[in-house]
Amino acid sequence: MRNIIRINSLDDYPRAAREFVELMGDERIFAFYGKMGSGKTTLIKSICEELGVEDTINSPTFAIVNEYEDRELNTIYHFDFYRIKSVAEVYNMGYEEYLYSDAVCFMEWPELIEELLPEDCVKVVIEEENDGSRTVTMIKE
Repeated sequence: MRNIIRINSLDDYPRAAREFVELMGDERIFAFYGKMGSGKTTLIKSICEELGVEDTINSPTFAIVNEYEDRELNTIYHFDFYRIKSVAEVYNMGYEEYLYSDAVCFMEWPELIEELLPEDCVKVVIEEENDGSRTVTMIKE
């Protein structure tokens, strides 16, 4: 699977989130790659809103993981591994209980825990173009 979503401006995120949700299918684990400021948190926030999350959605930079419920009361976990110093921290937080549950998992900075990512993880690459737009590529091998 390789799908591309274009985001032309900040106002375009809700439409991009709708496209993303339509493309999710039965996939549950999504690893978001992109430079600082590329729009990872903004896209995840928009996707969660599209899924019906009513809680405040923000990056779990200090908490490492935030938990939300969608409109059907399904659990969504939002991870931010930016501050992780070692894979041992992720083991200690019980990452397996999150990733191997039935919940949807959105992960920022997954490159810091690459060796722990499940094989069925969908890689989501966000690239900023010269004009400020974004290209979001969903890759499932």
